[in-house]
Parts: sequence; C-alpha cells; structure tokens
Amino acid sequence: MSDARFIEALDIARYFDVSRPLVQRLIAREGRRTLKAVDGVSFTIPKGTTLSLVGESGCGKSTIARMMVGLYRPTRGEVVFDGRDLAEARGQAAQRRRMQMIFQDPYASLNPRWRVRDIVAEPIRAFHIARGDEVMERVGEALTQVGLSPLDGQKFPHEFSGGQRQRISIARALSSSPEFLVCDEPTSALDVSVQAQILNLMKELQQRLGLTYLFISHNLAVVRQVSDRIGVMYLGRIVENAPSEVLFGAPRHPYTRALMEAIPDLEMTGRIRVPVGGEVPSPIDPPSGCPFHPRCPLANDRCRAVRPEMLAAGATLVACHAVEEGREAQR
Repeated sequence: MSDARFIEALDIARYFDVSRPLVQRLIAREGRRTLKAVDGVSFTIPKGTTLSLVGESGCGKSTIARMMVGLYRPTRGEVVFDGRDLAEARGQAAQRRRMQMIFQDPYASLNPRWRVRDIVAEPIRAFHIARGDEVMERVGEALTQVGLSPLDGQKFPHEFSGGQRQRISIARALSSSPEFLVCDEPTSALDVSVQAQILNLMKELQQRLGLTYLFISHNLAVVRQVSDRIGVMYLGRIVENAPSEVLFGAPRHPYTRALMEAIPDLEMTGRIRVPVGGEVPSPIDPPSGCPFHPRCPLANDRCRAVRPEMLAAGATLVACHAVEEGREAQR
C-alpha cells in the first residue's frame, strides 16, 4: 500500500436505532426510527499528513472519529488502514498499537484515581511493549516529548491545568509509538492561549515522528493551523473536501461559505456578511435531495429532489448542484 493511501474511508455510514420501546411503538402505531449519524463518507489520508473534519455540532464528526479507530463498526462501507480492513487489523495487537485517539475533554478522559505515570504506562503494559524499569523509562520519554517532566508522573490529574492534562492525554497516546492519531476536538475545552500551545505541540510531534492525523473540530480558525486538507461536513456527509489554503482562499459550497462568514473579521475589512438562515435538519428525518437545500440561497428544484454526488472542481471535491452548474457565481 502506498503512503498516499495510508488511511481510507470507503463510503462509510453509521446508523443508530433510536426507536421507542416496542409496546410504546405499537400503541402509537409508529415504526422504527433510525438516526443516520454518518451517511456515506469517503476520504483518503496520505501518510504524515493531516485531514481535518469540520462542521456544526451533530454533523457526525465524532462518530467518524470513533469508526476510524474501531470503537464503532460501520453500518455500511469500509475503513482501510495501511491496506488492510480495519476490522481485521484491530484484531491484532501489533496493528492496534499503531493507532490511538486523543479525546475531547481532558478532565473526563483521565482516571482521577491513577497517578500520571500509570495513566501513560497503560498502553505500554496493554500491548506488552516493555517490562519492569523500561516501562517507567518510556513513560518519562513520553512526558518529556509533550513538554512535561518525568517527575510529573508522580502526581494525580487534578494537580494539573487543562492544557497540562491534554498534554498528558497526548503522552498516553504516544506511549505505544502509534503512526495514526485521531484527535477528537482536542483543544475545544481549553482557553484560546492554551489551544495555540497544544496545536503547536501537535504540529511539532507530527514533523518529528511522522504522525498521520485525523483532526476533528467545529472551529475553522483552529484547523487552518494544522491541516493539509479539510473536509466540511453537513448532516452526516462531506460536502466539500479541499487543500487547506484552497478552501480558505476559494470556498465553493454555499455551506462552507456560510462557515467562513462566521469567522471573526479581525482586520475589519468591512466586507458584507450573509448569515445562513434556518435550522439544521434532524438526521432522523433528513430533507430530500441535497440536505442543505432548506437553508441554501442557491437551491432550485433539482437541489430539492436529487442528492448531489461528490465531483472534482479543480483541487476541490464538492457535492453541490449549484457548483456543478456554475450557479455559485451568483452569490
């Protein structure tokens, strides 16, 4: 498998049954209800690069994150890790140790009863990477990599700030020497100044260790710092996938443009902003056709009836009838 196709998601979907209990459904004469958290997503992450997924809360980003490390099985589709189906790869410890996940909340993802040394050592022991004194040596190396001291291993999580706790989470993830890290909003619970420190740390670690990242965020300003490509998600699907600078320089999908207009204009250029109207539809009962059409200023009858497919537009992949027909220039 070439490094250009190190991680692949092939038309993956994940559905959840959210039906009421059987007796209540019989009384109400209603059928089963299915929540389509992810509904047909495909992408590729070359080795040593970062793909970021952005979008509003509830669009399916975290569900994809969990599927990419095997915590959820896809309802449909396939995740391929270094040329092998993830379901097969996860069955072997040698393959499982090659991927790790950094969770969103550093206050909830660390066991408060464990000392930091034991938290960071857990993957080392679980995968039988080292024994005896060598375990603590590796723990010290992992803590040093993220800017902490080996002596911090004696402390408990409550003795650290939020940014330091997230560094501990990163050290835990790195302790098994993984190649692929899924980062599920790793900075969203942190102050802005601390966010920058963590992002800089992750970029430095990627360059030094050759890591591959899937970075999940709802903040476009954050992902611009760390991304090679950005996928914009809406209601369980990727609507635009482009190189980072291309996306920020020339966004194509109307939803991407709406997200761009929500970024604060620090230079005070005076440009006119057009806020997106309406509410995000329910993934239990999504609209027909393009899921964004109820909120889209460019929607027409085709958008309401036919779901758009992902098509190439230069370096960008975009699922939009308006872009395909050249109507986005009307905006």
